[in-house]
Amino acid sequence: MTKVIKSLRGFNDVLPQDTYIFNKTLKTLLEILDKYNVSEIKTPYLESTALFARGVGEATDIVEKEMFSFTTNDQESVSLRPEGTAGTMRACIEHGLSYNQEQRLYYFGPMFRYERPQKGRYRQFHQLGVEVLGIKNPALDAEVLIMINDFWKALGLSEYINLEINNIGTSEARAQFGKALYDYLVQYKEQLDADSQRRLESNPLRILDSKDAGTQEILQNAPVLEDFLDQESIEYFEQLKNILTVNGINFTINPKLVRGLDYYNDTVFEWTTTRLGAQATVCGGGRYDRLVEILGGHATPGFGFGLGYERLLLLIEEIHGKEVAPPAQVFIINDGNVQAYTLQVASLLRNAGFKVLNNLAGGKLKKQFAKADKSGSPIALIINEELAAKQAVNLKYLATGEQKEVILSELVEHIKI
Repeated sequence: MTKVIKSLRGFNDVLPQDTYIFNKTLKTLLEILDKYNVSEIKTPYLESTALFARGVGEATDIVEKEMFSFTTNDQESVSLRPEGTAGTMRACIEHGLSYNQEQRLYYFGPMFRYERPQKGRYRQFHQLGVEVLGIKNPALDAEVLIMINDFWKALGLSEYINLEINNIGTSEARAQFGKALYDYLVQYKEQLDADSQRRLESNPLRILDSKDAGTQEILQNAPVLEDFLDQESIEYFEQLKNILTVNGINFTINPKLVRGLDYYNDTVFEWTTTRLGAQATVCGGGRYDRLVEILGGHATPGFGFGLGYERLLLLIEEIHGKEVAPPAQVFIINDGNVQAYTLQVASLLRNAGFKVLNNLAGGKLKKQFAKADKSGSPIALIINEELAAKQAVNLKYLATGEQKEVILSELVEHIKI
């Protein structure tokens, strides 16, 4: 017997019982994005590795150990995109969409990271992201956060998800803080967890994210970023907090929130939940005013976020239960050589807006009725050769057993769902 080929580890199929909520949720989010006048951009799945090394940061976990990278036949290093921001910025620079312009863009699609698969975290996952270019204003930061809050309201998740924000200041302020943090932590290097020991030399700010209890205890007396912030960053953050408060957006300030990517400055945020165990972050982002310049474009302010779609779907299922596609409204039973006619009937009903399952496999009536009951359809149309000859059907309400003969021209008005 030939060995069955299975999907690769961490690369999951989205099966028919899951695609309904996948698409329904996406439709809800895209409708909200449209109300905020955010336009879609589509970028390639495969980009130059240098794009992510320069944009995401060579000392980040993503670039160090999570990218699917390989060398092409002409010896160019390329990578499957691990996130969407860098590719979006590359496209905006390449096609002249960033310089002296305002852009409100979103992307949706698969991203790829070589990490240990677990619930809500896969090697191929989907991400919805928004990037706003050309505007540096706390009101813009607030508007994006208000838009995300609209997501949660539309999905019935508001009471299960919380906004955490922080001010990480300028790159200069973070560099000064990073040196002070390093000088403090190097004294305790042997007591830090393994990941933090590695990060100490490459990206000490990431140690603030450590989940290790011992490391967190050491951090209790560490320098704090707030002491290194300049007045402009402090005032910007105060304005943002005031605008959020006026607009009824609840938030908490998390001084240890730094985000994992090098390109952020000033405002950073995460929307977190307690309903998914260790996978607490559903959506995160912030301001990145130097990224376009880092990637070779003109200095352009930016603000955006990425939303982990699989994690969002897990949260929806956790809160609301599993939702599957509603059944067909009409199930057509083929009794005899009537397929050509039942296709006419099905087309008539579909054009009138009904969801129809035409049982073209046929079979014995008893089995077809059992199939109709199992399908969940409220109505069955029984069609035999005699009814087809006179352009009629037998309409049966399966819950009550009520049945009547209806001519085809009057069928639509007789169907009551």
